[in-house]
Amino acid sequence: MNNTRRQFGKTVFCLAASPLVFSLPSQAAAYPEKPITFICPWPAGGTADQTMRALCAAAGKELGQAVVVDNKVGASGMIGLKAMANAKPDGYTIGQIPISVTRFSQLGSVAIDPLKDLTYLARTSGQTFGMATLANGRWKTLQELVADARANPGKITYAHAGVGGATHVGMEEFAMSAGIKFNHIPFKGGADALQAVLGGHVDVLVDSSSWAPHVEAGKMRLLATWGEQRVSRFKEVPTLKDAGFNVVVDAPNGIGAPKGLDLVVAMRLRQAFRVAVASDEFKQACEKIDAPVLYLDGPDYESYVAQVYKKETVLIDKLKLKELVKN
Repeated sequence: MNNTRRQFGKTVFCLAASPLVFSLPSQAAAYPEKPITFICPWPAGGTADQTMRALCAAAGKELGQAVVVDNKVGASGMIGLKAMANAKPDGYTIGQIPISVTRFSQLGSVAIDPLKDLTYLARTSGQTFGMATLANGRWKTLQELVADARANPGKITYAHAGVGGATHVGMEEFAMSAGIKFNHIPFKGGADALQAVLGGHVDVLVDSSSWAPHVEAGKMRLLATWGEQRVSRFKEVPTLKDAGFNVVVDAPNGIGAPKGLDLVVAMRLRQAFRVAVASDEFKQACEKIDAPVLYLDGPDYESYVAQVYKKETVLIDKLKLKELVKN
C-alpha cells in the first residue's frame, strides 16, 4: 500500500512539473499574441491578391492581430504554397491554397500531398475566368477566334499565369473541345500576363477578371467567360458552354496552414475567416472583380479538395498534361 501511494505521489509530481501538460493549452488559448503572416502565392495587384488582402484585413479585426500579406510568387502559385506548407505549424504562418495543387502534386511539379500535408481552414471565393483581346484586335467574337485558330494552328498566342495552372489547363481543355491549337505563353501571374496583352506582345489574355476594367474602358474586348453562368456586368458575353463547348473552369480560393496545427488554433482561425468571408469588406472586393463567394468551413473544404483531386486525375490523362508540362 505504501509503495502504491509513493508511486501515485511521484506521478502527480511529474505531471505538475511538466510544462507540456499545462502550458500548451493556455498558449493555444491565448492565440494570437502577435501578427500573423499570410502567404499569397500571386503577385501584388492581381485579382487574387486584391481579394486576399481584403479578407486578411477583415480576419485581422476579428483576431485582434494584423494578418500581414507576404507575396511569394512563381511556379503557378506553388512556391508560395510550399513556403507555407514548410512553415512552423504554430498558426503564425498561413496562406492561400491554390486548388491547382491537386493537379501539380500529381504532375510531380511540387512535393506536396494535398490530402496529407496541409490544414484546411476555409474555402472563400471563386474566380471568374475569361478570354480577352485588344479592342482593336482582329477577332470580334469567339467564333472568329476559333475559325482563325483552325486556319492557323499554333499561330495565335495566349498569355496565362503559369504552366499547369487553371488558365493554362482551361484554355487547353477549350482548345481540345474546339479542335484547335494555340501557342501558350506563361507568366508569373495574371498581372504580368495582362500587361503583355495590353502591350501587344501576346494575342489573347486568359485570366481571372483582370481584364474587366479594361473591357469597360474600351481597351479590351471580352470574347467569352468560363463559368456556369454569364457575368452580370457583361451579360452580352457568352460562356464557353453558351458557345457550344462543354468547358467550365472555376478555381476557388482557399485558406490553409501547415499540417500539425493545434486544434484550438485551427478553430480560432476557422472562426475568424468565417466572419471575414461574411464581411462587407470582403464581399465588396469580390464584387469588384466579379468573384462569387463560395464559403466552406475547413472540414468541408478538405472534402472538396479530395473530390477535385480525383477529377484532376482523370483530366491529367485526358489532356495528356504530363507531356504538356514536359514541353
